[in-house]
This record gives sequence, structure tokens and C-alpha cells, in this order.
Amino acid sequence: MKIATASSTEENTKSAIAECYSSLHEQLGRAPSLLMAYYSDTHDSAEMSRLLRASAGEEVQVHGASSCLGAMTETGFHSKEGVGVSLWAIDDPEGDYGTGAAVIGDDPEGAAVEALEMALERSNRIGEVPTLVWINGAPGREEALIAGIESVIGADVPIAGGSSGDNTVTGNWSQIANGEQWSDAVVVSVLFPSTQISYAFHSGYDPTDTTGIVTRCEGRTLMEIDGRPAAEVYNEWTEGAITEMLPEGGDVLALTTLFPLGRVVEEVGGLPYYKLSHPDGVTADGGLTLFSNLEEGETLTLMQGTIDSLVSRAGRVTEAAVEAGDFKSEQLIGGLAIYCAGCMLTVQPKMDEVSGYIREALNDQPFVGVFTFGEQGCFIANDNAHGNLMISIVAFSNQPI
Repeated sequence: MKIATASSTEENTKSAIAECYSSLHEQLGRAPSLLMAYYSDTHDSAEMSRLLRASAGEEVQVHGASSCLGAMTETGFHSKEGVGVSLWAIDDPEGDYGTGAAVIGDDPEGAAVEALEMALERSNRIGEVPTLVWINGAPGREEALIAGIESVIGADVPIAGGSSGDNTVTGNWSQIANGEQWSDAVVVSVLFPSTQISYAFHSGYDPTDTTGIVTRCEGRTLMEIDGRPAAEVYNEWTEGAITEMLPEGGDVLALTTLFPLGRVVEEVGGLPYYKLSHPDGVTADGGLTLFSNLEEGETLTLMQGTIDSLVSRAGRVTEAAVEAGDFKSEQLIGGLAIYCAGCMLTVQPKMDEVSGYIREALNDQPFVGVFTFGEQGCFIANDNAHGNLMISIVAFSNQPI
């Protein structure tokens, strides 16, 4: 098994793909088993999909999605004035891989099932349980997508990936698979690698002592905490972070990045693991809109982060993924990384440092890092979840299963 990456900040899509795929082919010596592409929304997704299919050939499974500003690999942050594309490829003749996609529409669970079944069919492993499911969908219905996948293969198979991003948070995201492209689809790949993998899902934030109960919510709109307007309570918790938006409401995305709301998913060895929700808006009646679902009765914890913690934590999450595997760091051959676009935008000048920490934890092996509008991953106790401002890592080794 071998993993390779290639990147380009060339504006012309045809030139960028020619440059990247030529590099991949030279590194691998042949066409890969699975090819992934992550690109800024400045590229034409239809042309991107067509070119990748033509370059790799009909037998290669092609999976991709737009990523805010570009992507990162082991060689750094690849974005020039908001333009970038990175390819990740795995050559594994003894493994099996399949990619499928479906339009989400009004039935996200059904779309996830359709995409998964297509991926299983293309892997020639129908009826078997994959080692990992990798997912990239349009933002907004991630919990339902996870539920759809789990309805087919159960809750014990790790699901990792992230929601498509764009450069301006205006819905200009896209998804691609096997020569096709969409703006409201879910792309699913099933991985049956011939060697062992491991994974981790965490954030760059720490819990504070400030907590409250969700007393009223509807999906992704948090209306009350402890019986009071949610925006008012959150503003008090953050010592006035969103004061200017309280009178009439408005966008608070950039004001809340360092202060998300956390919920405990599980405790391992007495250590709580949190999934985060990122407030992005204040409603006219004092509610908070979020990028993930809530339920009444849940306990919210105010989380806090710093620029330094968001930069360094990616490396520590990667270390955790490696430590979770039954192999040594010198047996690594590469990885996949999901890093929240909100975090990336907050620490953008230091993104080469983020890449460096992940590279070091992966023993200098190749990886691609995607900047997403929602992160999916699996916690230590095999709980698949969707969160915001999170980091999801998959590590690949050369050790046989």
C-alpha cells in the first residue's frame, strides 16, 4: 500500500489537475485505487470531475468536494488568493474501495443509504462491513446522513469526513464523484484497506465552568438556555462577545469562533469528550442559530480556545489517532485530516504550522487536510458524531489486518 498527495494553486482547472495528477502518477507508478480531490470554489467543479475521471480512468474511484480556500498537505497550506486544489491517492491492490453519491434533497437519510449502497457495489463488497466510511456532503443535514449510513452498516463502523465548504459561506460549495458533480449531494466512500487504520475526533477547545440547560430549541435554532433567551445568556457567558447583535439580530460567526458550545458525548477514563456547536447568528427574537442540531434537556458547556490552541491541537489529535492504533509511528504510511474552516480562517497566517504539527505526528508521511463547514468523526468509544470547530483524523499504517 502507498499513499501520495499533490497540490496546485494554479487558477486554471485543467492546468492544476494536469500538474497534480502527473505528480501523483509519478509517485505511485500507476493509477490509484481511490483518488480524492479537495479544491477551492474558484474551480469549476464539473470540469474538475470530468478531468479527474479522464486522467484516472474508469476503474479508479474518484471522491471529492470543495474546501474553503483550498487544502493542506504534508508540504503545507495550499491556497493563493483563495485558489487551491489538493489530491490524495491510495494505491492498495489487496484492498477494496468504492465511491457513491446521491442528491440529498428532502430525504437525507435515504440519500446516505443510496450513496452507501452504490459505494459498496462499486467496491465489490456488497453485504460486508467496511473498515471506514469517508463522507463529504452539502452542509445542513449531517446528523441525518450519519443516521442513514448507520441504518445499513450499524453504529460500530467509524464514519469520518466533513461538509463541503466555500470561500465566502454563500452556498457555493460542490461535491464530485466518478465524473459527476452536484451542489446538494452526499459523496460516500467505503474503505476496505489491506492494512490497519486508526482514528480520532476532537477539538482545539477546553471546557469552562459555565454550563446551562437547553430549555427550548428547534433543530439548529437554540431559543432558550435555562429558560432565558439564548443569545442573551450566551452574551453574558462570553462577557459581551455579541452585544452589538442583540437588539436586531445578525451574523455572529466571526465573533463566536473562540467560544463554541459543547456537549459531552462520552467519558473515557474519567475524561469527557465534547462535540461542539458553533453559533453563527442571532435571531430577531433572541435565539442563536447553530451549525449542528440540539435537543431540549441537553447540558451545554461554554468552551474556550486560543489561536495557539487551535494551531497546536491538530497535532495532538493526530497523535491520539496514532496512539489508538495497534502499530508504531514508524509504521505509518499516511493520513486524512478534517480541520474546521472556521478554525482555519481564524488562524490562517499560521496554517503552515498546523500542517507541520500533523506531518510530525504522522512521521512525515503524506496526508490531505480539508477545510469544512461541519466535521464528522468517531470518538474513542465508537460514537459517530457531527460537530463544529472539530478535528477528525484517520491514520493509515503498513501493518496487515
